[in-house]
Amino acid sequence: MDNGTHFRTCHLCEAMCGIAIEVKEGTILSIKGDENDPLSQGHICPKAVAIKDLHEDPERLRKPIRRTEDGWQEMEWDEALDLVASRLHRVRRELGRNAVGVYLGNPNVHNHGSLIANPSFLRALGTQNRFSATSNDQLPHMLASLEVFGHQLMFPIPDIDRTDLFICIGANPMASNGSLMTVPDFRGRLKALQARGGQMIVIDPRRTETAVLADAFHFITPGSDALMLMAMVHTLFDEHLVNPGHTEQWLKDVDLIRLAALPFSPESVSGHTGIAADTLRQLTRQFAGTSKAALYGRMGTSTQAHGGVATWLIYVLNILAGKLDVPGGVMFTQPAVDLVALAAMSGQKGHFDKRRSRVRQLPEFGGEYPANTMADEMLTPGDGQIKAFVTIAGNPVLSNPDGGRLEQALEGLDFMVSVDYYLNETTRHADIILPPTAALERSHYDLIFNLFSVRNTAKYSPALFERGEDARHDWEILLGLAHRLERLRKGGRLPLRAELGWRAFKQLGPDSVLDLALRSGPYGTDVGPLRPLAQSLADLITDIFPAGSPLHGLAELSPVYRRWSELPKGLSIRSLKDSPNGVDLGPLSPCLPERLYTRDNRINLAPRRYLDDLDRLHQRLSSPVSNELRLIGRRHVRSNNSWLHNSHRLVKGKTRCTLMIHPKDASRCGLKAGDMAEVSSATGQVVLPVEITEDVMPGVVSIPHGWGHTREGTGQSVATAHAGVSINDVIAADQVDQLSGTSALNGQSVKVRLWRAERNRQRA
Repeated sequence: MDNGTHFRTCHLCEAMCGIAIEVKEGTILSIKGDENDPLSQGHICPKAVAIKDLHEDPERLRKPIRRTEDGWQEMEWDEALDLVASRLHRVRRELGRNAVGVYLGNPNVHNHGSLIANPSFLRALGTQNRFSATSNDQLPHMLASLEVFGHQLMFPIPDIDRTDLFICIGANPMASNGSLMTVPDFRGRLKALQARGGQMIVIDPRRTETAVLADAFHFITPGSDALMLMAMVHTLFDEHLVNPGHTEQWLKDVDLIRLAALPFSPESVSGHTGIAADTLRQLTRQFAGTSKAALYGRMGTSTQAHGGVATWLIYVLNILAGKLDVPGGVMFTQPAVDLVALAAMSGQKGHFDKRRSRVRQLPEFGGEYPANTMADEMLTPGDGQIKAFVTIAGNPVLSNPDGGRLEQALEGLDFMVSVDYYLNETTRHADIILPPTAALERSHYDLIFNLFSVRNTAKYSPALFERGEDARHDWEILLGLAHRLERLRKGGRLPLRAELGWRAFKQLGPDSVLDLALRSGPYGTDVGPLRPLAQSLADLITDIFPAGSPLHGLAELSPVYRRWSELPKGLSIRSLKDSPNGVDLGPLSPCLPERLYTRDNRINLAPRRYLDDLDRLHQRLSSPVSNELRLIGRRHVRSNNSWLHNSHRLVKGKTRCTLMIHPKDASRCGLKAGDMAEVSSATGQVVLPVEITEDVMPGVVSIPHGWGHTREGTGQSVATAHAGVSINDVIAADQVDQLSGTSALNGQSVKVRLWRAERNRQRA
């Protein structure tokens, strides 16, 4: 790579911050914010600087390795891929296709090559036992989008740059830079909001880094968000504040929502939520009465026992108060590569509960079962028991509930392979590890996070460094395995046409697919003086072919379609290379009803599955208020799940893996600051330092997510030296949102007491 400054997008979280990397003689000299990036405008967080550490990490794997009796040994690529395909095929042939399982970690969505290649690999694998981080994260949002708007990727995004009231529930964008809301420099955007006279209100069991900056903050009991939100819906109707605005013409079943909310008055939920009834009523009035307002919830609202209903109610409130599809409210993006329209055109809008998992009968979503049941499917004998397993860029031993049981399950497999460049707490159980190139050795385009961005932009970056002579990109690894599996399934040989197709796919690579999507999308090829003719042709096609046909979809998505006439044109990989800082495609704009994908082209405000689940919420309302300690997670701006802890600059300094506990609870448990506390549940126990603070609600304790690098046999010495504990070692896998199957990561009850070494020795 040439000396000088190179511009890229940071790939470590959802914010898509632009970075300027100064390189000299193959060495990174500095990483700074790109002031000319149209989305981030120079902002970066500490994680971006650590990209240098990840790229240069001597413990990052560069070649395939195989477990032997004498330890890990390197392999050649063809030998490794042949062996993996052979072992997976053998298990599938002898025990059935569902005897193989696969787990996708969240780094996959930061990588367009992996996203494009994964479907081919999954088809070749042929198993129904598919899992991913989705069910420990955003599944309730995807389900609500599917049920209400007809498409699992139709996420309403807060238009924070134009709003005057931002209500943030169970989210911490100061630490996360937004989640399902790509919002770099949240602090700067918040300052701008407040400078124009706007306000931010935060509701959370912990006074987070975001809450500290809020104009108003309210504690809420973990897991009670759905009760609070339903009380807000009740207030909208009770005080005649319902005003859907221009979306009213596409709404249905408003009366069903009114009837459903009747039992949930602010007075009735106050004891369970910890929020006074008057406060809830005033909050609702302020939200309804502010013309430009947005209600946003994230991990705290979605990963709990009522996460499905809570997430749906956030949508309902935004819709009933007239905040949907209006500037300053919540809006839909129009990305350069419109995965929403492309997926719909191929009939892939999403699906839910088409089948149930074998052991616990949990519903599938988008072809995946909840990850919290992976261990069940490995440990329970019978037809369909998982005996071979594939992980791709994931570490579920630390990120999945009851990681200890999952470890036990992984140990009992007949075969396991991991596509990962670290020997971590999960991949250490593999028989073979296939390490892909590092992020700076491949091109980058954000297919997913442009769907969630607070502004429409596009940015492509070529590989910054040449990959090693004997290195493979992840998409090459996945396609290589898929090709081999297909040949083995066909008896060792494919028909010529199929063989040529595989070779062409591997030759073209993901960038060619990306370029085609850019050129054929709304901002694509500019036909200049031929536009009137091209528009007439597009009109003709949409008139002749029915709405569900591929040709109709292609015509509507094409840059010459009249709906896109005001959008900028000419996007391609070449044009984006000529604009290395990225291209601004404009603010979010109203797009309904064209962006609705429901069968009747209306907003399905009251899907029956949510109404049916309200019985469970009413039972919660009727039950006594619990006095048990409730556990919540947290994250830090210098961390991202479990995969950045081998960078010294990110883990140095004061220990962050502590137990946050309120002074009243600390006194009750006999704890002082700096003590070691034992946190236990029926699932397990962990021991970690005590941090006494009034920033958590009484009755609530908090442990950060992603730590626990205490397992032997990993290859991450920095992470091991700053091990911390895994919150998932005390979170039960069988506690889920019964509606969606999502893991209840927040709100589970735990016991806390002073840890004594002698007691631990007696237990041992």
